[in-house]
Amino acid sequence: QVQLVESGGGLVQAGGSLRLSCQVSGSIFIFHGMDWYRQAPGKEREFVARISRDGTTEYRGSVKGRFTISKDNAKSTLYLQMNSLKPEDTGAYYCVAERPQDAELMTWGQGTQVTVSS
Repeated sequence: QVQLVESGGGLVQAGGSLRLSCQVSGSIFIFHGMDWYRQAPGKEREFVARISRDGTTEYRGSVKGRFTISKDNAKSTLYLQMNSLKPEDTGAYYCVAERPQDAELMTWGQGTQVTVSS
């Protein structure tokens, strides 16, 4: 059973930066892709970014140009570099592994809290 452990969240002022990490137990390369989702208080969980097995990336529109998803296959670690943070980026951020054979979401981490003050 794969486990995902996020870290790097915290409190930051608007305009600041944070780098989230997600340590994967086992090889990260076996998954069809890896995703970051987030959930703000009182709101539904939403997609933030995705990186495929071959490194192709996708972003939700509101973070494009500010966030960068990347991975280190050798370290089995997924990253999310977040720059120019805004108060609306506040929420719990989750790392998600997709199934090896397709993009269906399979395993979620426990989440790391990001709070952006204005």
